[in-house]
Amino acid sequence: MKIQKQADPPAGYKKAISLEGFLCIFSAAVLFWLIGSRMGVVNMVNTMLNTAYTLLMETVWYIMAIAVVAGALSGILAEFGVISIANRLLSPLMYPVYRLPGASIISVFATYFSDNPAVLTLCDDKRFRRYFKKYQLPALTNLGTAFGMGLIISVFLISLPSKNGESFAAAVVVGNVAAVIGSIVSTRLMIRRTGRLYGTEEGFEEEETETVDLIRYREVREGNAANRFINAILEGGQSGVKMGVAIIPGVLIICTIVLMLTNGPGPEGVYTGAAYEGVGFFPWIGEKLQFLLVPLFGFTSPSAVSVPITSLGSAGAAISLIPAMVAEGSARANDVAVFTAMSMCWSGYLSTHVAMMDSLNERKFTGAAIICHTIGGLSAGVAANLLYRLLTLI
Repeated sequence: MKIQKQADPPAGYKKAISLEGFLCIFSAAVLFWLIGSRMGVVNMVNTMLNTAYTLLMETVWYIMAIAVVAGALSGILAEFGVISIANRLLSPLMYPVYRLPGASIISVFATYFSDNPAVLTLCDDKRFRRYFKKYQLPALTNLGTAFGMGLIISVFLISLPSKNGESFAAAVVVGNVAAVIGSIVSTRLMIRRTGRLYGTEEGFEEEETETVDLIRYREVREGNAANRFINAILEGGQSGVKMGVAIIPGVLIICTIVLMLTNGPGPEGVYTGAAYEGVGFFPWIGEKLQFLLVPLFGFTSPSAVSVPITSLGSAGAAISLIPAMVAEGSARANDVAVFTAMSMCWSGYLSTHVAMMDSLNERKFTGAAIICHTIGGLSAGVAANLLYRLLTLI
């Protein structure tokens, strides 16, 4: 079969050899040279592998256990109508607050109890889309992402033992409230952008094959209450297992890199190739930006900046950094409030926004969605800091 030459590659293809391949080689070589020249190549490789293994054994399985329990709980709440009750109560607030229809509250619960892509399942349902104007639907990406993995993040951080015995429950609640503030900022900014392009009147012209009102009715499993209870627990727990497995690449890859850029050498200032050693790059950046970070986020230690940076790519990886910070005293309750808000609000949006906007056939808004959500996450962190300081004064 003869392959014809094409002037331009088709969509989804690039030239086999291009500039970005050489840039990738150059960037990787510079990164590993900078780290290896400080730690030693053998120590760098050993630390990388040992850190990934330790994260898997000590952090990922713990997060998965929490995800299974949280998934079972969310399954029960959904099956027996608790979420529907909250949905009915909160729906009237959605348009005044977010400029979205009441049905959009379902996306909040869906992502809070699972993860960002749950929005896509809803948006693929014609029964759900008919509640929205055309300009409103792309903003669901920003709204849903602001609550991704919220339950797992909250339960994980509440369960952390603190160094001085203080409870993190109040800090986590403040962080959840601040995440709501961040979601409002992000969603309203996005609504302004989409409204200018689409107008505020155009709806979806789609044939409706089903007429079930998702606000008035909910789908339930077959069988009696006992069977539904057992199935809800098992299926919810199974979704927790899937989520726990899904976060493994993010935690092991992103978190290993971030830890190596955050931590310093071993206890005696010598590199040994042990887990959690690094070159201290982020603390150095944090010290240079202390004049900005402390007033905005109130971080106790410069190394705390690594948590929100990591949450850009993976919320699971971000929260896995926190236990070590709490244990060594470099993160306290006020930091946990900010971590909760920013980890929830950002929840790996850089790794999901592009795919989510593509699935919604709204690629042209990808850049706007990312910019709006960046501002929303920063707003959530600032709000958490101010709200927790206010709480401590009461």
